Parts: sequence; C-alpha cells; structure tokens
Amino acid sequence: MSSWIDGNGGVYVAGIGLHPYQFPNDTPYTHLGLTAVRAALADAGLRFDQVESAYVGTTSIGMAAGRVMLRHLGSTGLAVTQVENASASGSFAFRQACQEVAGGISDVVLAIGVDKHGDGRRAANKDGLERLSDTATIPAVKFAMMARRYLRERGADIHSLAAVAVKNHGNAARNPFAQFRKPRTLEQVLASPKVVGDLTVQQCCPRGDGAAAVLVVSGQALRRLGLDAGRCVRVLASSANSERDESKYGDGALELVKASARSACEQAAVSPTDLDLLELHDAFSVEELLYSEAIGVCEPGEGAAYLARGSSAINGRCAINASGGLIGMGHPLGPTGIGQIAELTRQLRGEASGRQHERARLGMAHMIGLGSVAIAHVLAAPAR
Repeated sequence: MSSWIDGNGGVYVAGIGLHPYQFPNDTPYTHLGLTAVRAALADAGLRFDQVESAYVGTTSIGMAAGRVMLRHLGSTGLAVTQVENASASGSFAFRQACQEVAGGISDVVLAIGVDKHGDGRRAANKDGLERLSDTATIPAVKFAMMARRYLRERGADIHSLAAVAVKNHGNAARNPFAQFRKPRTLEQVLASPKVVGDLTVQQCCPRGDGAAAVLVVSGQALRRLGLDAGRCVRVLASSANSERDESKYGDGALELVKASARSACEQAAVSPTDLDLLELHDAFSVEELLYSEAIGVCEPGEGAAYLARGSSAINGRCAINASGGLIGMGHPLGPTGIGQIAELTRQLRGEASGRQHERARLGMAHMIGLGSVAIAHVLAAPAR
C-alpha cells in the first residue's frame, strides 16, 4: 500500500552537511548555517539556485533567521519557512521538506537546523498559570524521576544509566562533528557532578551551537538533475504526534514515542526489529533505555540488558546513537534532528569512516520536543 511519501517518485536525501557542534562562542549563526548548507550542496552536486524552497529549524536566534542567512548565497526568490518545535525543530523542518517534495510542489528542498545558545525561555513558563512546583516544567527533574522509577521497576542500578553515557561518549569520540570527542569510563561518568537525582553531568546533554543541513529531492528529479542515485538515501516514512493524557507519571512521554515509532514503521512496512540504526533523543541517559523499549528494538524491560550485551553498540544488533547522540554529539536544539538524518544518511551510504555500522540498510531518526511532541523518520540505504 502506497502512502503520501511515495508521491513524486519518492523522497530522497541527496546531500548532507554539518558545522561541528560546539560550546557557545561568538561564531555568528550565519557562519554556522552557511557552512552546513555549502557542504550539503557540494555533497549532492547541486547549485543553490536549483533549490526551490527552504525550511529552517531554529529555537533561539530570532525572527526571519533563514532569509537573513540564506541571502548570502544569493537572492534566488526561493520560499523560506522558519520552524520551531523545541528539540524537534529540525526534525519538523525535515518533515515539511519531505511533504513539499512528495506533494509535487518542489523537486529540491533544503532543510536546515541552526542555533546559538539562547536564553532557553519556554512558553510553558509564560502561560500565566500558577503551579504547585517551580520545577514542574524542568526536563531534568522529570527525567530524573523517570530514571528512579526505571531503576526500581527494572531491578537495574545506576551503572545501567551510566553505561549509556559511556557508549555514546565513545561513539562521539569517533565523530568529527561531535561537541564531545573524548571517551569516558564508567567511573568517570559516575564521578562527574550530580545534576538531579541519579543523573550526573556526563549523563546529560550539553547545550551549544551548531548547524546541520540536508537536501531533499524527488525521485522524479534524480535523473534530470544528474544526481548519483547510489548515494541518495530514500525516506520511507515520516510520522509525528503529541502527548495524550497520562494515568501514571512519565507514561505520556513513553506512549507518544511508542505511537510515533509504530506509525512510522507501519508506513515504511518494516518492523522495529528490522532497524539497523536508531538515532534517538538521549538528552538524559535514561531516555535511551526507555525509548529503545518503547520503539520496539528490544522487548519491554530489556533496555539495560540490550545495552549491556552490546546489542546497541556499533556493529551490534541495532546501533543506537552511533553519532554519539545528544549526550556525546551535542544538542544545539534546532540542528539536532537534521543532524540525526545526516548521520543515518552517512551510515546508510557506508561513509561513516571510523564508526561505520556494517551492513546498514534501515535506520530510524526519532526526536521528541519538551516531552510533548514526537517525530520519527525511517530511511533506507540506496539501491545498489
């Protein structure tokens, strides 16, 4: 059964580019973003004047950031849309690009995420309502409570949480675009300063600056544009949702992750256990354990054991966060979701030098935004 994403000959990622994620500094966002866009154009073998539309995921720069940035590549008249959806901003920019291509509106669309470390003010803190707790909208507090519940119900200990960070820092150490490029031991992770509950600094993602860009093209245009089909990764699915009412604290986030992943797999006609790669939101270490179960790459209650036996390592059963994830690669917000797409594309092409997951054919990029929206994409390796 075909779906909307099969329209216009299918949707493909033809080019990827990144500016390395970094700690906040005075590098202008225009430099970050244009570095990523130029790299994506060069990777695809396209000119900027061939791009018909652009979606810009960002949270902290300000109004009309995309047009201000892209005009330095030339005033071509392309449509520019700015997208903000917290941590999932880039992911939703990518989804909009996919929808435009699949719908036949455009054949070449740019999706870019770019951000500078901003003030982090959230709409939830400006809704005019009083709360019983001043920490009610702080994600670290919520996930620390979910971590404590996970350890209690699964019979795991703090070493299981720390092991996520060890794996992901190790993967990031082999990623030239990662904010952290230094491997960490279990002892180092556990000895780093406590943030809240059982979560230490090295189990929590950093905020920073960065950019990631991808060029989305239609299957109809691949030959006309002279693109190398052997490097164009097909997008099989795109699915998004938001949370429902929860009966138990934390279940709302898990259910939205489960529902979005299930919908994406159904659209792609694959099983979660078919996935070779999974890039997911690990802003806090417990999330990888929770979401690997919720997405279905392992059985409920098996997340810690799946990690412990090496199944989520590069060249394990399904490489989870081969990029280093948010914990290791970094989390500049706007670029994060598009950075996931770039990592999957690199892996599915077989071009992830130093961290290549062997025989990678299917990958999922999954993001959440402030625990209340979720989005999943499934990508397939080029036909060879």
